[in-house]
Order: sequence, then C-alpha cells, then structure tokens
Amino acid sequence: MAEHYIDKKIYYHDTDAGGVVYYANYLKHLEEARFEFCLSEGVDLAGSVKQGVLFAVVHVDIDYKSPARYGDVIKIFTRIEKIGFSSMHFAQDIKRGETLLVKSKTIWACVSEALKPQAIPDKIKHALKP
Repeated sequence: MAEHYIDKKIYYHDTDAGGVVYYANYLKHLEEARFEFCLSEGVDLAGSVKQGVLFAVVHVDIDYKSPARYGDVIKIFTRIEKIGFSSMHFAQDIKRGETLLVKSKTIWACVSEALKPQAIPDKIKHALKP
C-alpha cells in the first residue's frame, strides 16, 4: 500500500508563545491524517461507529526532531505497519519540505460501544492491509 499524505497549514492557534507548534497539537494533526488516510482507502470511520465499531488510540510514540512554525505548510505522511486481530499500527512522519519534523507510531484498538476489545471487521482489514 502506498503512503498517504495530507498538507496542513500551521495557524497561530497551533503555536505557543515562541511561535512554534505546541507539542501536544501535533497529536491533533496526526489524528486528522489517520482519518484522511482511512477515507482515502474507502474506510469511513464515522460510518463504522454507527455499526458499533470504534477505534481508540491506546499507544503513541512520538519523536520531535525539528519545530514547525506559524505560517509553515507541513506534510503528514501516514502508512499502516501492521494489522492484528483487534489492533492497527500506524507510522507517521511530519515534514516541512525535506526536513523531518516529527516521527510517530500510533496503535489503535478496535472496540465495541461498551469499549471492550473486538475483532477488526474483515472489510476494514482488507481495505487497510499493509
């Protein structure tokens, strides 16, 4: 599967007093990129919720390499590394041009409406397989 990316512009509300992206705001950008990645592969996460299939972030590793600043345009690259019985492992990079800003790994767990682990539906596994 090819890597997917989205472009994001950094706005003032993304930054701290020093004009650089506040570290926690990267999590929001990474989540948006994972959502868009799934949509690009034909998986409607909002629709899956209506069917009792939810995905919860259960683990994030993130390395901050270089800051993004107010006005920058960044690219967020997303790919699936592994799909298990009830988990999906994402790898993501955020770049400004060729400069690596953030490297992240995120694990989602597939859960029911009661927030109990459940199998990832085959339709989603096949759409997102690495």
